[in-house]
Amino acid sequence: MGKASRKKGADKAAAKEQRAPYVARPFEGLAKETDWVAMREILPAATAPVTVVVPEGTEVDGRAVPAGEHAVTLVTILPGAIPALHRDNGEVLVALQSRTSSGDASRDVAQAVLTALAAAPGTSVNSVRPATAATPRLQDLLADGTELDVQVHQDFGFWLSDDATEEQRAALEQMNDTAVPMQRVDGAPSAYWTHMTGRSYVRWILGEDEDTAVRAMARLQAAGEHTLGEGTELLGAFRAAGLLVPVIEVDAAAEAASFADALTELQARYEKALTSDEPLTADERRARDGLVSRQVTLR
Repeated sequence: MGKASRKKGADKAAAKEQRAPYVARPFEGLAKETDWVAMREILPAATAPVTVVVPEGTEVDGRAVPAGEHAVTLVTILPGAIPALHRDNGEVLVALQSRTSSGDASRDVAQAVLTALAAAPGTSVNSVRPATAATPRLQDLLADGTELDVQVHQDFGFWLSDDATEEQRAALEQMNDTAVPMQRVDGAPSAYWTHMTGRSYVRWILGEDEDTAVRAMARLQAAGEHTLGEGTELLGAFRAAGLLVPVIEVDAAAEAASFADALTELQARYEKALTSDEPLTADERRARDGLVSRQVTLR
């Protein structure tokens, strides 16, 4: 073997050992990034079908991953918080909210996808090796044109296959008792209504980088245009996978769909605020500082 070939092999081996680099916005570049963040951080029970394309020669944990196109069902969470499941019928489920071990959630999920595809049908994938710098990202695996079609569920029935055991059905019933109701609200790309402990909220995921989103929200708040109207209140915001998620408390007695028109108007005001390149006024700076001080980072 020549020096060049040995060096190429050594570089490839070294990459496999390198830690995955930190990525603040792991789903950036994917269509409907905000819905990826919703499934990763916000939604308790949801599913989305995708198609992945595995290159020839792909391996994970020393096992070959079948090359070609594969249908995968992404889910928010699986029983016991396992990362993935390869059912007897060949269906592959991969959880976006399972524990991750690198600085790039995209690589972590891709690693779980590859591990599940390499596993034999009927296998529960209870653990996944940490992603490395050599692990492909979702951006590398997803078929061209893939868009996330999120289906929000009010329980965890998607866990069960047709041949589920009585024990599994009993565990599902117990989990369903703790399910928090969640519904999509029309009017913005990714906004979700939820009701818990007698109060209702709209979580509105903004698709711009965090600093840009905070500035636009500060302009709206200084102008008193940052809520869904009378009786609603901006409580603060989450940081989630590099995006800002304002949380607006709404009337607990109102239906989720009743906020769609107000959200459409708020989205339009937000988009207009994004276009301003004027320096923040004193009131806007105070609003920005208040938003930043009340932010909570998920994970």
